[in-house]
Amino acid sequence: MKKVSTIFLFVVFSLFSRAEEGMLIPTLLGAFESDMKAMGMKISAEDIYDANNASIKDAIMHFGGGCTSEIISDQGLLLTNHHCGFSQIYSHTTIENNIAKFGFWAKSLNEELKNPGLTATRMVRIEDVTTLVNAGVDDLEGSAANQKIMENIALIKANALDGTHYEAEIKPFDFGNSYFLLIKETFRDVRLVGTPPKTVGKFGGDTDNWVWPRHTGDFAVFRIYADENNIPADYNESNKPYTPIHHLPISLKPREVDEFTMVFGFPGTTNQHTISTELDYIINTIRPAQIDMRDLSLSVINAAMKKSEATEIMYASKQARIANAWKKWMGQIDGLKRGNAVQKKIDYEDKYTETAATSEEWNAEYGEIVKTLRDLSTTFNESDFTYNMYIEYVYVGAEMFHRARAIDELMKLYQEEKYVELEAAIEEQKAGLNTFYSQYDINIDKEVFLLQSEYYKKALNEKYLPNALLHSDLNKLQNDIYTKSFLVDELRYKKVLNNFTKYAKKKINKDPGYNLFNQLNEVFTEKLLGDLRMYYGSRNQLMKPYVKGKYEMYPEAKHWANANSTLRVTYGKLEGSTPRDGMKYTPHTTLDGVIEKYNTGHEDFDLLPRMLELYEAKNYGGYDQDGELWVCFTGSNHTTGGNSGSPVINGEGHLIGVNFDRSWESTMSDYMFDASRCRNISVDIRYVLWMIDIYGEAPHLVEEMTIVR
Repeated sequence: MKKVSTIFLFVVFSLFSRAEEGMLIPTLLGAFESDMKAMGMKISAEDIYDANNASIKDAIMHFGGGCTSEIISDQGLLLTNHHCGFSQIYSHTTIENNIAKFGFWAKSLNEELKNPGLTATRMVRIEDVTTLVNAGVDDLEGSAANQKIMENIALIKANALDGTHYEAEIKPFDFGNSYFLLIKETFRDVRLVGTPPKTVGKFGGDTDNWVWPRHTGDFAVFRIYADENNIPADYNESNKPYTPIHHLPISLKPREVDEFTMVFGFPGTTNQHTISTELDYIINTIRPAQIDMRDLSLSVINAAMKKSEATEIMYASKQARIANAWKKWMGQIDGLKRGNAVQKKIDYEDKYTETAATSEEWNAEYGEIVKTLRDLSTTFNESDFTYNMYIEYVYVGAEMFHRARAIDELMKLYQEEKYVELEAAIEEQKAGLNTFYSQYDINIDKEVFLLQSEYYKKALNEKYLPNALLHSDLNKLQNDIYTKSFLVDELRYKKVLNNFTKYAKKKINKDPGYNLFNQLNEVFTEKLLGDLRMYYGSRNQLMKPYVKGKYEMYPEAKHWANANSTLRVTYGKLEGSTPRDGMKYTPHTTLDGVIEKYNTGHEDFDLLPRMLELYEAKNYGGYDQDGELWVCFTGSNHTTGGNSGSPVINGEGHLIGVNFDRSWESTMSDYMFDASRCRNISVDIRYVLWMIDIYGEAPHLVEEMTIVR
C-alpha cells in the first residue's frame, strides 16, 4: 500500500467536524465511513471506491471534459445535464427537424446520433504518488527541482500505463504539497439518445438560472459505444453499446427531508485559499467589469434570437455559455458581500500570522507569508484585471477574434518555416470552416464588437491599449473590419487558406481584423505577460507553504483540497435553507410550480401543449410521491462547475437525482463555503423517468434500467 501524504492525513481527520463542506478524494473515504453512516449511508466506502473491484466510481464518467455523467444501464446508457449536452443537441437541430424545441427520443440503436469529438472518461484508479514525485528533489532548488519532478512524473506515468490502453495524468493538489496519479479510460463514441424539449431542459432560462425555487428538467441521455472487445474506439457503425463494470440502480422510493445524499463527480475549480486583497479586488473590480462586458454581448444576442428561429438555433449554445458565468458572477458578488467574506479572510489571515509567531519554527516558515501575498496581489491587481478584460474581449466577445486566432496559428507555423505542419493545419481549418460560418451572423458580431470595444477602451489603462483602439474612431474601425476583413466572410477566408503563402507575405498583416488582433496580442506579450508570469508564479510558490501552514498549525480545522477537475465525493443531506432574514427555501419543487410559472406568461416559462395535457390529466405514471410529481430538490452538498450532471446518490447507493446547479446564495462557495446557506440543486430522477417514459413515450429506455421501488 502506498504511503498517504502527511498533508492529506490532516485533511482526513480535520473534516469530520463538517461533513457538508469539502470535496473529498475517493481513496480517502474510508476515514469518513463512520461519519457518513451516521448521516444515513448504508453502503461501505469500498462500495463507493474500489480500485480492484466493481464499485460506484466505475459508473461515474467525465462528460466532454467539462461535466459529469453517470451510467444507468448495463447497455452503456448515460445520463447528464441538458446544458452539458447543449451543443450536441443543437448540432443535430435544424428548422425542419427542431429537436431542441420539440425533444427527441431514439426508438432504436440505429436512430441514436453520433457526436464527433465527444468523450466520456472513466477513472480506473487513483494513487497518491507524492513520495515518488518528490524522490531526489530535497537537495535541489528552482528549475533543477522542477526538472527532476517532471522526470519522475514521466517515469511514473510510463510504468503505470505499460501494456494498457489507458491514459495517465499526475496532478498536484494543494499547490504541490501532494500529487495523485489518475489512470483513465476514455470512450470516443458517445451518441445522443434523447433530450426533452428546451421548454423542459432549459425551463426558466436566464430568469431562473442560479436561483431557487427551480423547476428545470435539466437532463439529456446519451449512450457509450465500444468495439467488439468492449474497448474504447473511434465512431464506427460496427461498434456496440458499452457493457459497464457498474451502473447505478435508480430509486423510486419516497424522498425524506434530511436523508443522506452524496454527489460523485468531477468538480472544476475552487479557490478557497484566495488572499483577502485579491478577493476584495475580484468582488469590487474584476467581476463587475466582466459582468458589464457580457451584458453588452447578451444585449445584442438576446435581441437577435428573439427575432428569428434560425438565429435562435445558431446562437443558443453560445448564448448559454456567455450567460451562465454572467449570472453566476452576480450571485457570487452578492453572496460574498452578504457573507462578509473579505473581512473574514482578513481576520483569518491575521490570526494565521499571530499563530505563526507563537513558534520560532513556524514564524520562520509562515510568519511573513500573509503580508507577502497581500503585497503581491496589491502590486499586480491591475495586471490581473487587464488580463481578465483581455479574455472577455478577445476570447468571449466578437467571434471575429476567433478566426483571427486561427489565422495567427497558421502565421506562426509559416514564420517558423514548418511547412508540413502548416499544410496539415490549413486542411484542418478548411474542414471546419463551414461549421463555423453556418453558425455566424456578421450583423450580430459587428454590434458586439463595437459595444465591447467602447467599454474595453474606457476600462483599461491607456498603456494596455493598442493604437488601433487608442487612436481610432471606433465606428470607423468597426466599418473597416466588417466590410474589408476576410475574417468575417467564409468565401474570402477560404481564398486566403487556398493561397496562404501568397497572402502571408504581406496581405494578412494588413487585414484590419487581424491587424487589431495582432496589436492586442503584442500588447499582451510585451506589456502584460511578464507581470502575469511574475504574479501567478510567485503566488503559487507562496501558496504552497501558506496552505501547508494551515494544515500544520490548525490540524483540527476544516481543510480540503481545491477542486481541480478530478473525481471527488461530497456528502450532505436533502434539505432546504434559510439564506437570509425572512426567507425560507423548501427542499423540493413540484410540477404544480412549473404550471404556476407558465401561467405568468413570461417567455422563459413557456411549455408545449403536451405538458399541460398530462398535468390536467394528472398522468404521473406512478412517478409521483403522495400525489405530487417532484421536479427538483436541494441538498447541502458542496459542488461547483464540473459537477453539472453528477449523480445524487442515496444511502443505499441508488440514484435519486442529477445535480445541475447551485442556488444564487451558493455561488460564493467557489471562494468560501457557508453550510447554512449553500445548496446544490438537482432534478429528481423520478421527473427524469416521467419525462422519458410518459412525456417522451420512450418506455424502452426505462426498461433498460435497474429500478428500485
